Amino acid sequence: MTQFKTIAQSLTDLDLAAYYAPIHYQDTDSTKYSGDYITRFDYDNDWRGTNNWDNLFQFALNAHGYYSVVETCTHWFITYSFFHPQDWTDIPFDQEHENDLEGLLTIVRKDGSTYGKLEGIVTVFHRDFYSYTPVGSPLTNGTENIDGTLTTSSYGGSQHPLTSQEAKGHGLKAWPNAGNFQGASNEDGIIYYPSKTITEVPASGNDRSVQYLLLNVFASNGMWQHQLNEASLSSSSSITFASWGTFKGDSSGGCGAGTPTCSENSANTPWGWDDSNDSGVYKGEMALDPAHLTDVYFNGLGNFDTAYIRNQFIQDLRDRGYNSANLPQGWPSQINLNSLIGKLKNQCF
Repeated sequence: MTQFKTIAQSLTDLDLAAYYAPIHYQDTDSTKYSGDYITRFDYDNDWRGTNNWDNLFQFALNAHGYYSVVETCTHWFITYSFFHPQDWTDIPFDQEHENDLEGLLTIVRKDGSTYGKLEGIVTVFHRDFYSYTPVGSPLTNGTENIDGTLTTSSYGGSQHPLTSQEAKGHGLKAWPNAGNFQGASNEDGIIYYPSKTITEVPASGNDRSVQYLLLNVFASNGMWQHQLNEASLSSSSSITFASWGTFKGDSSGGCGAGTPTCSENSANTPWGWDDSNDSGVYKGEMALDPAHLTDVYFNGLGNFDTAYIRNQFIQDLRDRGYNSANLPQGWPSQINLNSLIGKLKNQCF
């Protein structure tokens, strides 16, 4: 394993994330194109969760995508997520809510090459997860069935997964399985391409080349740091989060106008994502314990390590003094935090 450790030390998380970041097909609806633009949570220059709906037309919606990397001796696990200030509708009797963050887990085997080999992805489509594998992947059905073949495309010197996302509700699957946009000239939509340095604003709801800037979830004053800072606060005292893994959101700014309801506190982070009907995988594990999710969802894994030589989610919780006797506010009851901390190790043997 010495070879893998040397590679990992010379490769930055941004390098790795950029290598596999999705080429993203975002369906848009002409009723409100900007409601489907991807951006960053603090696009309006603050971390207040209850004014993101209200500020949609007040600030530029520069394209961003979030990522995080955790590592075992055999794999890298990269989560990507795309934020929308509104989960909206123009359909009577449908429901809206403030803030929206859906995305995917990317599973990469450390095969001795610089960037490893992509073996599969698991996407978040509201309250369901969908899994896809590229041609030639060794992964087979586990407790969950693989939902389809993952298409990739060359860009910037590497093969990138193609993902697609609905307009309005923004459920995400592998392309072309979500929404009504596959890239044709007569379809409404935006094709977003990943970048390490550039963020662009779409020219319109029909733009076929917009660069999104990759943001590390673990960045200083970023999303994860705000979660840790509010992890012990009540919802009434917090600004960004209503509880663990769930953004604050209210009905101000017209959320729910023309529909029966605007649900509050309804958008989740990767450490709050949950499939409503899978078995043996619990809320937040896609980010917190992706090796376990992968081990449950797939067979054909071969040599596969489920302990982490790098997992900042777990490390930061431990270092902040959280454990099974001192849990963050709203921590999922099915996950034993002490057991999660026990999955950290210092080296590969």
